[in-house]
Amino acid sequence: MSSASFTQVTPQLFADEYGDRHLIHAAVDHWAGQSPDAIAIINASRGTTMTWKALRDASMLLAAELQRMGLRKGDYFAASLPLLNEHVILEYACFRLGVIHVPLDLRLQPAEFLRCLGLVNARAFAFPGKMMGVDFGQLGLAVRERCPFVEHFIQFAGPAECIEGAIPFASLMARADGWPLRAIPAVVHENDGAQVIFTTGSTGPPKPALLSHRGITAQNLCLGVAFGFGPGQRVLCNLPPSHVGGQSELLLTSLYMGGTAVTLEVFDAVKSLDAIEQHRVTLIGQIPALFQMEWRTAGYDRRDFSSLRAAVYGGQAVPRPFLDRMLTMAPAIGTGLGLTETSGFCTYTALSGDAGLISQNIGHAMPLYPVSIRHPMEGGVAGAEVPAGQVGHICFEGPQTFLGYAGDPAATAGTLSTSGVLYTGDMGFVDEHGLHLRGRAKWVLKPAGYQVFPGDVEDHFSQLTDKIASVGVVGHEHARWSEGIIAFVEKRPGVELSEI
Repeated sequence: MSSASFTQVTPQLFADEYGDRHLIHAAVDHWAGQSPDAIAIINASRGTTMTWKALRDASMLLAAELQRMGLRKGDYFAASLPLLNEHVILEYACFRLGVIHVPLDLRLQPAEFLRCLGLVNARAFAFPGKMMGVDFGQLGLAVRERCPFVEHFIQFAGPAECIEGAIPFASLMARADGWPLRAIPAVVHENDGAQVIFTTGSTGPPKPALLSHRGITAQNLCLGVAFGFGPGQRVLCNLPPSHVGGQSELLLTSLYMGGTAVTLEVFDAVKSLDAIEQHRVTLIGQIPALFQMEWRTAGYDRRDFSSLRAAVYGGQAVPRPFLDRMLTMAPAIGTGLGLTETSGFCTYTALSGDAGLISQNIGHAMPLYPVSIRHPMEGGVAGAEVPAGQVGHICFEGPQTFLGYAGDPAATAGTLSTSGVLYTGDMGFVDEHGLHLRGRAKWVLKPAGYQVFPGDVEDHFSQLTDKIASVGVVGHEHARWSEGIIAFVEKRPGVELSEI
């Protein structure tokens, strides 16, 4: 993929050639019309497949049934579920109605589940029976007791296992199948909310980021072009369905661009590698930790990765040996910056077989969703752009920007300017090679008013490789300089260090 391809993704392209796919479910309808019997989803956990026609029809039928139950545009439907085929059908049914899908992490503690449901005032809640050694029926009972705003309980379990008052999902689908297939009246618009993804909580408790149809589909187009999603590609979808990476980036981009999503219901390193081999996966996208887990599995060196065309990572910086190891899996690798508030990836490197090239930056933004480096936001007004090459706040402006944190206007105002400029919370600069990160805005130290990045100080000490094993730098209140710098240094055995 050459950098020239990136320039093709313009607002005009999104408006003209993809104008019929600004709603998430419209992409499924598009491909069901083009190739109804082609495979949209391979469930690698169960060895089952689902065609484009089957996905379209099942989601339309379920949408009609949810509508008959009283669910309406703007309602929130929370789902604590693995990446089942039925979960995918459920979320596309929600998209069709304008009901906002809220996937929740299965690993949350009960108090965290209840908090998340309360933040969005979920009107419906879908959850499993017994799985992963946990009886989720007990969670359902807790929700019923503590969350009176939840009116509908749908349990993915047999009737005998369901809690009182919960509808088995199979029964719900049986009811839906009894009605004629018909389109839902067009009430959903591209700027409407589609999905809430809870942030990972790096700046406090997780917040419910509300993503729009337009934001997600714009990201789908950008990511799809940058890394070659599309018909003929088989994309491994093994990230949690509660994460923007598992939803907008992998699953929804695969389906938006007409590729085949090879899904794992719950991440497993061995099963991920099995899926690559058995289903001839061509594209994988993971966080570094998942690659590391896979590389450590027994028999890894005997695996067949001949089907892989590209491997993409995101989420954090990695050392050069990591990139070299990625290139033993696929002939081309890539990376970029991805955020929940930007509906997923927002910068992209070109796919390349040159690890040195990939290590230089975290890519370029698409013309559809440009990046800017700015001074701090003040009073809701975005700061001016800083001169080229200087460090500032990394910002984005355009269709991928989220609608805000559901029910939290104060948190939204701290992230999104009144003119629609999104402050990511990251610091960095842009040069001819692309975007470079310098750290989180909240981690910048300011002794005597100067901006100091902890990473720069750590890098300085780390050059003393013969004396220092590791170092960590933090800020601390200082009587004279407002903020001082403290370095925690681990000496190498037998080494003495002086202050100079």
